[in-house]
Amino acid sequence: MYMNTKKLDGKVAIVTGASKGIGAAIAKQFAAEGAAVVVNYASSKQGADRIVDEIAKRGGKAIAVQANVARKAEVERLFSATKKAFGTLDILVNNAGVYDWSPLEEITEEQFHKHFDVNVLGLLLATQEAVKQFGSNGGNIINISSTVTSLTPPSSSVYTGTKGAVDAITRTLAKELGPRKIRVNAINPGMVETEGVRAAGFDQGDLRKSVEAQTPLGRIGQPEDVAPVAVFLASSDSAWITGETLRVAGGLR
Repeated sequence: MYMNTKKLDGKVAIVTGASKGIGAAIAKQFAAEGAAVVVNYASSKQGADRIVDEIAKRGGKAIAVQANVARKAEVERLFSATKKAFGTLDILVNNAGVYDWSPLEEITEEQFHKHFDVNVLGLLLATQEAVKQFGSNGGNIINISSTVTSLTPPSSSVYTGTKGAVDAITRTLAKELGPRKIRVNAINPGMVETEGVRAAGFDQGDLRKSVEAQTPLGRIGQPEDVAPVAVFLASSDSAWITGETLRVAGGLR
């Protein structure tokens, strides 16, 4: 009889910034595919606990761990908590991110550093720790980037700058870590209806309408559109793919 095996059975994954949005959807989908998941969050304990609870109710394994990825000591704590809970690590999803759009005149040093600290340094610090924990079978890193790197919308230079860095780092680390059997890929989503997008008001009004008008599939994304792509990149289905940036954007270019 053909058994439907789960694609991530027995794997352990850390998803940063997983208390809501795309990170939460990926955490839930990974758990549904058999992975034990560490739901990392910076400030939203309630959100993270809710995701862990949802995973547990469906028979999955998850824990929530607080850590600001921009701080090395906190990142180290996140990874030691993972080791203590699950003993090993196979997958890291660098999803934690901040964004705040402003025209050139309004860019501040503080805003610049906050974006680069979380979106770029945080990704590097988490990846450093993951590489230390991956076993001899290698591991898998998935960076959540954005289609802004090719769409380059006005008033997004700081945010787009961080994601341009993420795309470049993805390709660089794929080459650097390939000999250790570690794959590194990025997902570049289009506009996705997340709490962050709603908070910024982007899910309403003209921006959304213009994005939908330019999208061949005619709608903005949902977190659930991105999660299965992360499963694909985390699984052996993509065993010969590394250094890729995979656009998940309904055809928006």
